[in-house]
Amino acid sequence: MIPRRSRRAVSQINVVPYIDVMLVLLVIFMVTAPFISPTQVELPSVGKSTAAPVAPLEVVVRADGSLLLRDRGANEIGETVSGAGLEAAVRARAQAQPGQPVVISADRNVQYERVMQVMDTLQTLGVARVGLLVKTAQP
Repeated sequence: MIPRRSRRAVSQINVVPYIDVMLVLLVIFMVTAPFISPTQVELPSVGKSTAAPVAPLEVVVRADGSLLLRDRGANEIGETVSGAGLEAAVRARAQAQPGQPVVISADRNVQYERVMQVMDTLQTLGVARVGLLVKTAQP
């Protein structure tokens, strides 16, 4: 009697067909790539803007907590206002120039809570653009 060998299942994956398919796809993409036009991006032009940007309204919070309101577009010196006076002045300026940005310039020794109170006041008034003015660091 002839001894029979037992057949084992092949436990390796044949990747040759996958490589063939990938090469065919690569050739198809290489052939069709020159026919695809890139998307056109319409860049804005400089001449389209008719109005100059509005200069911001500056709220200065001094070291003692007092407030100074200054219109940077009019180059005015500024007027000292209280919390209620700030609301009235900003509301009046918002009606005169809607969309005018407001920047807050605070002394470094002012408590952060006072700056947050000013920001909260501006938010309740509906000012959409509020920024913080900082001094650049000297290297």
